[in-house]
Amino acid sequence: MEIRQENRNDYDAVYNVVTKAFKTAEKSDGNEQDLVNALRKSKSFIPELSLVAVENKKVVGHILFTKVYVGGVSELALAPLSVLPEYQRNGIGLALIKKGHGIAAKLGYDYSIVLGNSEYYPKTGYVPASVYGIKASFDVPDKNFMAIKLNDKAAKINGIVKYDTAFGIN
Repeated sequence: MEIRQENRNDYDAVYNVVTKAFKTAEKSDGNEQDLVNALRKSKSFIPELSLVAVENKKVVGHILFTKVYVGGVSELALAPLSVLPEYQRNGIGLALIKKGHGIAAKLGYDYSIVLGNSEYYPKTGYVPASVYGIKASFDVPDKNFMAIKLNDKAAKINGIVKYDTAFGIN
C-alpha cells in the first residue's frame, strides 16, 4: 500500500471512498464527501495534508487535515478519515493518521483535533482535547472531542476551536 498526497486526478475516487465509508458509519450526516469538496476550496485547505491510500492502483482510503484556530493559534482538524468498507480493519486508517501526523509536525503544527470514535482515535495517541485546554464550540461528550500533541515541546493552549465555515458549526 502506498500513501501519498492527493492530486486532482484522485477527486472522483476520493468522493466515492468518502461516500461509501460513511454510508456504513455509526455516525454520519451523509454530507462528508461534499465537505471534502468544500474544504478543498477553502482557506483552511493544506494540499500536503490531503492524503490517499492506494492499493493496486486503486484509491482505498483518504484523510484530510485542515486549519482550525484555537485561541487565535493555527492548528489542525482531522476530518474526515475514510476507508472503503471492504478495506476497513486492515490498518489503513491508522497508517493514514500516522503519515498525516508526521507531515503536520514537519509543517510546524503542534496539535490536531478530531471529533470521533472514542475507542478508535486513542489508538493513535488522541486524548480528550480538554487535557490540552482545547474546547469545542458546540456540545459534545468530552470523550469524543479529542486532540493529540504533535510536537512534544508545544505549549499548552487554551481556547475554543474555530472551524472553517465549510464545516457549518461556528
